[in-house]
Order: sequence, then structure tokens, then C-alpha cells
Amino acid sequence: MAGKVRNPARPIKAKPETDDFESGQFDTTPANDGSGAQKSAYSQQIAQRRKARRAALQALYEIDTTTHKPGPVLEARQATARLEEDGLAFLRWLISGVVAHREDMDRLIARYAPEWPVDQLAVIDRNILRMSIFELLNPDSDAPSKVIVNEAVELAKIFGSDSSPRFVNGVLGTALKEIAAAS
Repeated sequence: MAGKVRNPARPIKAKPETDDFESGQFDTTPANDGSGAQKSAYSQQIAQRRKARRAALQALYEIDTTTHKPGPVLEARQATARLEEDGLAFLRWLISGVVAHREDMDRLIARYAPEWPVDQLAVIDRNILRMSIFELLNPDSDAPSKVIVNEAVELAKIFGSDSSPRFVNGVLGTALKEIAAAS
């Protein structure tokens, strides 16, 4: 029997395709009941914001590609996003801010990516950039710029083309350099 490898008592399952923060992988706070089911307030907030950004992107995509009004689109996303109150407030803030400042965001995108006309960008990429630049430049934003860029790149990986993550990262990197130089 020496040298023989035994099968484990139970099979090893592949990790499900979930967001790390949604799955609680990075939550180091022990649960009160020992089950691991309770997340820290901080990781819950991160998960809510991640879901809100995803729902906001979907709403902005719909607004950008149809004649649907932002109000009903926002209401539909709020109903299906399964967000808590903080997440819903963040979702409303993102969508209303991007819709209200859409022309400003498009001018900034044109400045940060001059070789790409904004109206010719992929709809997903354009809306990820609008949302991220709004969040980066808004004084009410409390997320670190690196988090905003990382979240944008993750959205580009999920919803964009193969080249979307690199493009989004490059444009937002240029934006961050300009923002830092202006500070």
C-alpha cells in the first residue's frame, strides 16, 4: 500500500463562478454562529456596491440603446437587483449622475481616448467609462480610485469584448494621471 494515492473522502468541487466578495472569500471576520454565513459590514457594503455597479451598467446600456426613459429603467433595475437600501441609494446615485452629466462624461472620454470617437465606442465600454469617470470625479464618491478602476475592469471582463478590459484600464489610467496632475 505504500506509495498508493487514496481518493479523498468526498470529491473536490470546482469553485463556482462568483464574485469573490459576494462569496465571502475575502471576509476574515468570523461568524457569530460559527457557520461562516455572516459577512462583515464592510464586505457586505462592497458586495452591494459591486451589484449596484453591475445593475447601473445594465440600466445605462438600456437607456443608451433604446428610447426608454431613465426613470422606468431605474425602477425596473431596483426591482430586480436585490439590493439593500445602501446599494439602492448607490445605484440611484450612479444612474442619475451619469444621465445628468452624460455630455460632460462623453467630452472627458473623448479627451482621455482621443483616437476613439465616443459614439463609435462599444456601448458597454462607453457606459463603463461614463460610470467610472463620473465616480472618479464626483466629490461625493468615497471609493478609492483604484477600486473604481478595478471594478470597471471587472465589468469590462464580464460584459465587454476580449479587448474591453485593456481599453477601459488604459482610458481610466489616463484619466487618473490627469486628475492627479490637476490636484
